[in-house]
Amino acid sequence: MKVLGIDFTSRPNRRKPITCLHCTLEGDCLHTGDLECLTDFNQFEDMLGRPGLWIAGIDFPFGQSRLFIESIGWPAYWEGYVLHAASLGKEGFRESLTAYRRNRAEGDKEHRRQTDIAAGSISPQKLYGVPVGLMFFEGTPRLIHSNVTIPHMRDGDPSRIVVEAYPGVLARNIIGRRSYKNDTKKKQTDGQNLARLEILTVIRSGKLSDHLGFFVEADDQIAEDPTGDHIDALLCAIQAAWAWQNRAHGFGAPELSDPLEGWIAHPSTLLC
Repeated sequence: MKVLGIDFTSRPNRRKPITCLHCTLEGDCLHTGDLECLTDFNQFEDMLGRPGLWIAGIDFPFGQSRLFIESIGWPAYWEGYVLHAASLGKEGFRESLTAYRRNRAEGDKEHRRQTDIAAGSISPQKLYGVPVGLMFFEGTPRLIHSNVTIPHMRDGDPSRIVVEAYPGVLARNIIGRRSYKNDTKKKQTDGQNLARLEILTVIRSGKLSDHLGFFVEADDQIAEDPTGDHIDALLCAIQAAWAWQNRAHGFGAPELSDPLEGWIAHPSTLLC
């Protein structure tokens, strides 16, 4: 089975591309292959349109929280509110989220989905720091237009399957909350390099095989990228492969997952 791990960015370019790691799942082993750098959204759309059979794990939030959608009054179904958000344009979308936060009490400005709570990920409304709100804005309409299948959310081409991944949840399972990456060169440290090497060592050691259901073979250079994009792409591929291994059981989605919000493909999300 062809497996893709995709580390996404809301502003792809040559310096900070969307990073796609091509892998193959054979029996109980995931083998890593070539890294592909997608420097604009046209290349990302072309990748989504490539013939299957494949499954991809992509690192951006596919949905917003039910509380946010119901409170702001957007269409109360996934495809409807995604296309509504896209129709606002980037600045209109940004202003809608900013206006929503403006008069709300502290602690009630940005909401997390149930899967975010389970995985420890931030609110998909967030526009600053790690701007996952903008990643949602750029990524989700392209999933719809590409006609991929998103289990429990959208029936598209059954040979092209996409699941939401979040590399942070798997990284924390291995190294806790230690930093392992930074996009800013001056903030890249030897400690982060050691943390990436530890992540890769544990992944290749087989310690996670009982948890994931397969072993991983990966090249040394995946840990050499100080931005962490390459190892994040590997972590996304692992989550996609786990979902594929569990396809007979709903791709591993929680039984009570909310199709309005979406879900992150990782065993820890079964707790939600």
